[in-house]
Amino acid sequence: MTPLLDGLSGPEDLRRLAPALLPALAEELRRVLIASVSATGGHLGPNLGVVELTLALHRVFRSPHDVLLWDTGHQAYVHKLLTGRRAGFARLRQRGGLSGYPSRAESPHDHVENSHASTALAYADGWAKAFALTRQTDRSVVAVIGDGALTGGLAWEALNNLGGAPERPVVVVLNDNGRSYDATVGGLAAHLAALHGPDRPAPFFTALGLAYLGPVDGHDVTAVEEALRAAAGLHRPVVVHCLTCKGKGFPTAEADVADRMHSVSPASPVPAARSWTSVLSEGLVELGEQRPDLVAVTAAMLRPTGLLPFARRFPDRVHDVGIAEQHAVTSAAGLAMAGLHPVVCIYATFLNRALDSVLLDVGLHRLPVTFVLDRAGVTGEDGPSHHGMWDLSLLGLVPGLRVAAPRDPASLLDLLHEAVADGDGPTAVRFPKGDAGPAVPARGRVGHGEVLSSDGDADVLLLPVGPLAPAALEAAGELTRRGVPVSVVDPRWVLPVEPDVVRLCGAYRFVVTVEDNGLAGGYGSTVGRALREAGVRSEVVALGLPQAFLPHGRRAAVLAEAGLDAGGIVAQVEAALHARAYVAV
Repeated sequence: MTPLLDGLSGPEDLRRLAPALLPALAEELRRVLIASVSATGGHLGPNLGVVELTLALHRVFRSPHDVLLWDTGHQAYVHKLLTGRRAGFARLRQRGGLSGYPSRAESPHDHVENSHASTALAYADGWAKAFALTRQTDRSVVAVIGDGALTGGLAWEALNNLGGAPERPVVVVLNDNGRSYDATVGGLAAHLAALHGPDRPAPFFTALGLAYLGPVDGHDVTAVEEALRAAAGLHRPVVVHCLTCKGKGFPTAEADVADRMHSVSPASPVPAARSWTSVLSEGLVELGEQRPDLVAVTAAMLRPTGLLPFARRFPDRVHDVGIAEQHAVTSAAGLAMAGLHPVVCIYATFLNRALDSVLLDVGLHRLPVTFVLDRAGVTGEDGPSHHGMWDLSLLGLVPGLRVAAPRDPASLLDLLHEAVADGDGPTAVRFPKGDAGPAVPARGRVGHGEVLSSDGDADVLLLPVGPLAPAALEAAGELTRRGVPVSVVDPRWVLPVEPDVVRLCGAYRFVVTVEDNGLAGGYGSTVGRALREAGVRSEVVALGLPQAFLPHGRRAAVLAEAGLDAGGIVAQVEAALHARAYVAV
């Protein structure tokens, strides 16, 4: 039963609530979080830690008139519950349900869609500048930054600008729980910890020109309210330092010293299958045993990218740089220049933030750096910002960089070994989130590629990228039964297109590429260009993700809607052949 929460239609009702009732409301919110997120999956620990903090924010400030920004956005579940979205919370992160991050389409209380970290302070700087220019002096700008997001370079750039403009008031609420997934790393973490003690140093924020209040008990609504009101009254940029406990109020989360139940999966009676990440994890440990020059780099994603076993086996050969992807890549370049072979383990979508470093710090120097891109393609429930559907388009711009896409666990291990063995320049291995699936055996070789099925009468060649191979094989079987013989070849190394694959394409009238990347600049577009440059007259039909920000939903469902399941591939190939008046020979 949640009578207090049920009685709130929005923040205005919360502001009218008697302070004595707030602890009971906090308990109701935690019960809802635990029950709902356990069923749907999502970010549990971060939201349990900001219950009182969020209550105080909405009691002091008048959202949406006052702008509340969340960084990282995965800690905004309580904000959603307090801003009229309780009814949709049961379908959190499900297709047609609430996003797991702030969403402007959902509510006027959400001003940005910031699921990537370290952005809110820069947004706040822009909002404050706009309010000053338009003389909206009655509107406050508040940025909540936590879960390690202050380790990101963009946040520091924004602090520099905020501190240099004392006439533009911004309230920076530092949700200091000492963690991102694991404990926050670096000098900033040590500095914040020192501020907790009795002989604390002067906060570095004041040296930048920001006022500083705290530290405050982030689980004491009254104390946080008083600090926020004092901050608003200063009419200048100010940091309110709140100490919170990730997973607060849920003993299981509080006892989880690993990551405080940062993110949980939906409860399921079916045992979890072997994931792509776990396969990668095993392969890295094996490589580490064989190669003492192998080092791993990650950006606050030690556990999610499968690096924990490697870190336990080789603790001095793993470097977690915090939520700082650009630094991770350029630091890896330095490691490679010094004679080591770094493996940068990162989500595909987060590599977007470091493209300049990949291009000019690694690519320009032709350095042997291997990028392991987890969550490539459609990721599912995390939605548009997390779909790793841009990496092939972006990495194809980097001269000399080779990209591999495994179709099954065995090919992931093989390609990882091949990537690390390449000392001539950068390599990348991309794979999706989820179950790695069964083995997909090969029947022959085409250069570095592998033949999965071959029909001597085929006019159509399917070139699937990595894990889309099973769907392509199923589609090929159905097309052959319908009178359109098809062969299937897994290119394995997809970028750049290898000469042997180009020559193979010349033996077919139609070449159909299938990829879980956006069509603009993706694998299909690259194959088409390679064939034209080689004078090959085969016609290319590119199947892939639409060039759009795709909504959240289960990976299989999103792929099916894009026509990238077996039935969709059959339908699109038949439509393309029909448009070209194809007749089997």
